[in-house]
Amino acid sequence: MPLLLSGNEAIVEGALASGCRMFGGYPITPSSDIAEKMSLRLPKMGGKFIQMEDEIASLGACLGSSLTGIRSMTATSGPGFSLMQEHIGFAAMAEIPCVIVDVQRGGPSTGLPTYPSQGDVMQSRWGTHGDHPIIVLVPFSILECYTLTIKAFNYSDKFRTPVIILSDEILAHLREKIELLKEIDIKVRNFPEVPPEEYLPFDSRYLVPPLAPYGKGYRFHITGLVHDETGFPTADPEKVRSLQERLASKIPEEEVRDIDVRYMDDAKICLFSIGSIARSALRAVLQLREKNKKVGFIRPITVWPFPYDEIKRLSRDLDVIYVCEMNMGQIVGEVERAAECDVRFIGKADGTIISPGEILHNVSI
Repeated sequence: MPLLLSGNEAIVEGALASGCRMFGGYPITPSSDIAEKMSLRLPKMGGKFIQMEDEIASLGACLGSSLTGIRSMTATSGPGFSLMQEHIGFAAMAEIPCVIVDVQRGGPSTGLPTYPSQGDVMQSRWGTHGDHPIIVLVPFSILECYTLTIKAFNYSDKFRTPVIILSDEILAHLREKIELLKEIDIKVRNFPEVPPEEYLPFDSRYLVPPLAPYGKGYRFHITGLVHDETGFPTADPEKVRSLQERLASKIPEEEVRDIDVRYMDDAKICLFSIGSIARSALRAVLQLREKNKKVGFIRPITVWPFPYDEIKRLSRDLDVIYVCEMNMGQIVGEVERAAECDVRFIGKADGTIISPGEILHNVSI
């Protein structure tokens, strides 16, 4: 039976269906109802909900529970996401699975707490320091809020990495009817097959080493410092190089990249967008198609790793790509790096959605 859910509610359903049994969070608009729903649902399923003193501690609690083998999630918005960056980097270095939901709102700083934005696109990739890959999934429907949350947990465990779901205030509180999946393919993390005395938590023989859960007889060191295979700090250049190269290559881009491409067979103009604004862009494309205009549509579902190769290939027969985003210009720069045609920007950051009419007004055909 279809359920009428908001985007935030769909994320909760996706997390619970994925086996998430721990949520550590701190209230922040417009993500707070994710925490509220998890606080009601998790205890009934044998899980734990913990409200921490701030966003830094929230993600820290999730990382601790993840190390015991429990699927864990937190949710926040722009200012809280900024505070979490240190622990996102820690999770990347220590290779701790976790899922972080960022429901974007207007910024900088406290900005526009109850208004939408897409201003965290670059922060989701480069917010923390150092070199490491990251997976960032961007839904554009309530159904995708549900399905991409399931995918986020699977990726997180499979690759021992933090995964970010980049939503926004529009999707958070939009409601649509969706059917929940009856069967879910859950990819659990790899556990070691060797006894505790032989276990190496960062074994360089694997791109993604098996992760033993604390409390099951395996004891090992976790640090944010560069470390050797045992987890203890090292400054040995060869060991540093080995770790950095493994971290950089452990996420296969061709496997995780996902892109929604429509009406591109004969297109000379393309509208490119992500998230909620992609809904406006798609409506504009359909209206132009009704007038026999050769306009296509491209929407990255996985925004990081960014689909540079796909955009390069798709752009070769185009005259222009219009990049529509609810900010002052972030993802447009990545499109310009990849595209072999003209790239133009349609954007704003005033707390209001970019409507199909505004896109149509700015498209020259």
